[in-house]
Amino acid sequence: MYFIKPTDPHPITPAKAVLLGLLCLTWLGTGLVGHDPWKPDDAFSFGLIYSILQNGNWLVPTLAGEPFMDKPPLFYWTAAVFAKMFSHWLPLHDGARLASGFFTALTLLFIGLSGRRLYGENRGWAAAIILIGCLGMLVRAHQLNTDLALLAGCAMMLYGYSLSQERVLRAGLWIGTGVGIGFMSKGFIAPILFVLISASLPLLFNKWRNRNYYLSIFVAPLFALPWLTIWPLLLLLHSPQLFSDWAWTHNIGHWIDFAKAGPDKDSLYYLENLPWLAWPALPLAVWIVWQSRKRLAQRDDLQLPLVGFAVMFVTLSLAADIEEVYALPMLLPITLLATASLSMLKRGAANALDWFGIMTFALLAILMWWGWAGLLLDNQAKITHWLKDYQPGFEPELQTAPFVIAIIATMLWVIMVWRVGRSMRRATLNWASGVTLVWILAMTLWLPWLDSGKSYRSMVTSLKQALPKRYQCIAGEQLGESQRAMLHYFGNIITQRDPQHRCDLRLIQGDKLSKPLLDETRWEKTWEGSRKGDNGEHYRLYRRIAPK
Repeated sequence: MYFIKPTDPHPITPAKAVLLGLLCLTWLGTGLVGHDPWKPDDAFSFGLIYSILQNGNWLVPTLAGEPFMDKPPLFYWTAAVFAKMFSHWLPLHDGARLASGFFTALTLLFIGLSGRRLYGENRGWAAAIILIGCLGMLVRAHQLNTDLALLAGCAMMLYGYSLSQERVLRAGLWIGTGVGIGFMSKGFIAPILFVLISASLPLLFNKWRNRNYYLSIFVAPLFALPWLTIWPLLLLLHSPQLFSDWAWTHNIGHWIDFAKAGPDKDSLYYLENLPWLAWPALPLAVWIVWQSRKRLAQRDDLQLPLVGFAVMFVTLSLAADIEEVYALPMLLPITLLATASLSMLKRGAANALDWFGIMTFALLAILMWWGWAGLLLDNQAKITHWLKDYQPGFEPELQTAPFVIAIIATMLWVIMVWRVGRSMRRATLNWASGVTLVWILAMTLWLPWLDSGKSYRSMVTSLKQALPKRYQCIAGEQLGESQRAMLHYFGNIITQRDPQHRCDLRLIQGDKLSKPLLDETRWEKTWEGSRKGDNGEHYRLYRRIAPK
C-alpha cells in the first residue's frame, strides 16, 4: 500500500503475542462443545450434516431424507469431516461444531493479516482482538451456520485486495480462493461482492488504477474457477431438476421475485442493527473516516475497507433474505477501519471506552454469579423464581469443573483489568476480554440451564416412547426444518410431507392453546408434548383410527 504506516511506540513482544493468541483461542473454543444442537442454526445445519454421515451422499444436501438445495454444501462437508474425525471423543454434534471454530479461526487469521498489511506490523493482533469484541460475533461464531464459511471467504478476499497493488499472483490466489469458499458456502453472494468491489475501487479512487491491481483482478477468477464449477457441474450431471432447484428456485429466481416486489421495511434492518452488532468497532470506524475525510483520496488503506463496507451494506440490504447473521461480512471492513483509528484516537476517548467496558462486564459478571448462586441455593428471590419459571423442571447442581473454570476466568479478568494500563489498544483488549469472560460464564455456570430449554432431546425421547411398534410413516405438518432435523437425530424419526394424509401417523406442530383441525372420528391423539418451558412450540401425535 502507498500510505505510510505510523510507527507503533508499543511493539508487541513474543510474550504478549502468546497471551493475545490465548485470549483468541479461549474466546473461540468456549461453547463449541458441551451442549445439544440449539434452534435455529445449530439444529437445522446439523440435520444436513447428520444426513451426510448417515447416507453418505456428499453431493446433494438432504434434510430428514429429502433434498435441501438452499445452499452449496462446503460448510456441511467440513462439519461432517470434523464430526467423523472426532467421533471417538465427542458426540457428533459437538464434533461438527468444530467446523465453526475452524472457519472462525480462518477469519481471525486473515483479518489479522489484512490489518497488519494495511496498518503496520503490530496491527494484526489488534484487528483480531477488535473483531472478537464485536457483539454480533459472539453467539454466531459458536453455532453451526454456513455464514461462518462465507465470513472466512470474505476475510480472504479483503486480504487479497490489500496485496493487489504489489503482489499480483498472491493477491489473485487469496481473492479467488475467498470468492470460491464464499460461493461454495452461500451461493452467488461472494461472486457478486467480488465484481462490485473490484469495479468500485478504481472507479472511485485513482490509486487503484494501476497495472498490478488490474492483473490481480484478472488472475483471481482463475483461482476461483474450480470452486465455481466442479460441484455445480456434478450436480447438473446427477440431476438437472435439483440443479434448477438450487440455481433458480432458491437463488436467481428468488432474487428476481424479490426485486420485482421492490424494497420493504426489512431493507433498513442492517442500518438499525449494525450499531449493536458492530459495537464497539463501529464508532471507531466512523470516527477515523470522519477525521480522514479530507485525505481519503491519498489513503488507500482506508479506501479498501470503506468501499468493501459500502458494497456489502448495499448488496446485503437489497438481498431477498435479511437476518442478523447475514450481517457478519460487514463486520470485517468495520473492524479494519476501527484498527486504523488506534494510533489517532485521543486518550480521553480511549479511557472512556475502557472504563465503560470494565464497568459493563463487571456488572454483567456479578449478575451472572448472583443469579447462578440464587438458583443453586434457591434463595427465593424474584429473579430466581423467574429463572425457574422460564426453565420449568430444571434442577441446578454444582458441577466442579465448570465452577473452577468460571472462578479462574473471573480472577484472571480482574487481574488483567487491574494491571493493564490505559491506551486505545488496551481499551479494545479489555473489551474483548470482558466479552470472553461473560461468554465463559454463560458456557460454564449457565450452560445446563440454557441447554435444558434449548435442546429437543427430552421432547423427542418422549415422542419416541409413544410411537407404536409398527407404523407405515409419519406425516409432519407445520414442522420447521430444525424440528425435522432433531427428530431424525435424536429419535431416528423421519417425517414426510403428506398432504393426502396417506400416512397412518400425523405429527402436528402448533402452540399449546391451539386445537388442530382434525377429524376426530378418524384420528386419535396418542401423545402431546413440547420442549421444557416452550409454549410456542407444542406437538401432537395422531394415529389413524382403523375403520370398524
